[in-house]
Amino acid sequence: MDFENQDKEKDSSSSAGSFNGSSTNNSIQTIDSTQALFLPIGASVSLLVMFFFFDSVQVVFTICTAVLATIAFAFLLLPMCQYLTRPCSPQNKISFGCCGRFTAAELLSFSLSVMLVLIWVLTGHWLLMDALAMGLCVAMIAFVRLPSLKVSCLLLSGLLIYDVFWVFFSAYIFNSNVMVKVATQPADNPLDVLSRKLHLGPNVGRDVPRLSLPGKLVFPSSTGSHFSMLGIGDIVMPGLLLCFVLRYDNYKKQANGDSCGTPGPGNISGRMQKVSYFHCTLIGYFVGLLTATVASRIHRAAQPALLYLVPFTLLPLLTMAYLKGDLRRMWSEPFHSKSSSSRFLEV
Repeated sequence: MDFENQDKEKDSSSSAGSFNGSSTNNSIQTIDSTQALFLPIGASVSLLVMFFFFDSVQVVFTICTAVLATIAFAFLLLPMCQYLTRPCSPQNKISFGCCGRFTAAELLSFSLSVMLVLIWVLTGHWLLMDALAMGLCVAMIAFVRLPSLKVSCLLLSGLLIYDVFWVFFSAYIFNSNVMVKVATQPADNPLDVLSRKLHLGPNVGRDVPRLSLPGKLVFPSSTGSHFSMLGIGDIVMPGLLLCFVLRYDNYKKQANGDSCGTPGPGNISGRMQKVSYFHCTLIGYFVGLLTATVASRIHRAAQPALLYLVPFTLLPLLTMAYLKGDLRRMWSEPFHSKSSSSRFLEV
């Protein structure tokens, strides 16, 4: 390994393995209307594959999930590692040949992430699974953008139909709740599979537990007899909407100035101007999540969380946008109206 000063790294290959901000911005994926319409269909196909062929694909799926969780959690840990290594480590990058160049903070975050994933594979503990799931949530929200309110409505409405169908109606077609079965079915531990394939003996790798994959957050009940679950899609999709409205709040504030849109207190629109879209949508998300939790307790059955989250986030947002007079602008890619607005894509 050779050490090189960061100022000398101007070639494009230096960003190939980096988790820094510039590479993050270059990797951002913006969802368009076509992708928003087809995403529920793709999710349905994936769900059916997992339902019918889980035994065949579980090991490959577990390994892929572990790799993605490692990268995502390293991304989540990077700011903390940068803060910890800043006083004692110069901003040099270490070259690993064709693998790229990495700072000490990036190496530390990746090492911690690998360690966490290995402990999860060995123990299967639900807290570690939740940590990895949160890393996946943060990474997806950081790398995906919704460009407009139109795309947001298409995406969330389609996923609402997807969620309701697979939770409430799939049992009538497949004689089983497809969503619940896929979400709760544990996978064989790759270490156990490897020990059996290599005939390493009865005591090697046989004590590792089956793994519940980090596609959800689980919370133990007060009695400890069962776990409540929340799919990461129920966090990521509303999170993308929150990210969009936060960007729009900042865009509007910079475009119009801090003093615009604040007429007298008797004007309804004037009072609404004081409430940000972000806080309105965030409150709606918490109310929707609370409603979903209460409904699950009352009916004692799995509930499609998006059935509650989508109306409680989109309807107040659409109402506020109409009252503020921003609905038309938000509906069709508001950030493309000015060339200077590109800086708001990074919010």
